[in-house]
Amino acid sequence: MKFRSAEFAMSVGFARQLPRDGGAEIAFAGRSNVGKSSLINRLFNRKNLAKTSNAPGKTRTLNFYSVNRRYYFVDLPGYGYAKRSRSERQAWGKLIESYVRDRPSLKGFVQLLDARHDPSRDDLQMIDWLMSGEKPFLVVATKTDKLSGNKLRNRLDQTRRVLALYGNFDLLPFSATTGRGKDAVWRWIGEVLDA
Repeated sequence: MKFRSAEFAMSVGFARQLPRDGGAEIAFAGRSNVGKSSLINRLFNRKNLAKTSNAPGKTRTLNFYSVNRRYYFVDLPGYGYAKRSRSERQAWGKLIESYVRDRPSLKGFVQLLDARHDPSRDDLQMIDWLMSGEKPFLVVATKTDKLSGNKLRNRLDQTRRVLALYGNFDLLPFSATTGRGKDAVWRWIGEVLDA
């Protein structure tokens, strides 16, 4: 997929604020601090398109990025971060659930996992939910540059064994630092948007 432009479009905290122009959407999901914003920035070779933070749990809204003024990339709030109040987490949960369940323009998901760790219980719940749904998804292992050759291979093999219990799908290694996997993510997005 060729991109000509990418810009921040809006932050959505309530379902009534969702864009109504019908542009196809790709959602980026994963636990807090897994690198969703960094992946989006790397796709566009921009440092500050999507705001990144070292403090997990910063994204509290659905952040929409307009791509080619035709599509949206949607950075979902990270899950699994407990330092927010229970009521705040419940409100996020309702917003996200409403978005992913009822949004006809949502065409697919990029599900991020941290390559350095086993998938969390929340990660596996999300994978299970994606497997039971009708939308295509891509599972991406982020932060691969943080591990050396053998350690990375062993971690990815372990993650693949865990994920195999949920179904047959690929795990794509990715690094926002080096750009590893960027072209493969773009290919998948292009196929989903062209379908």
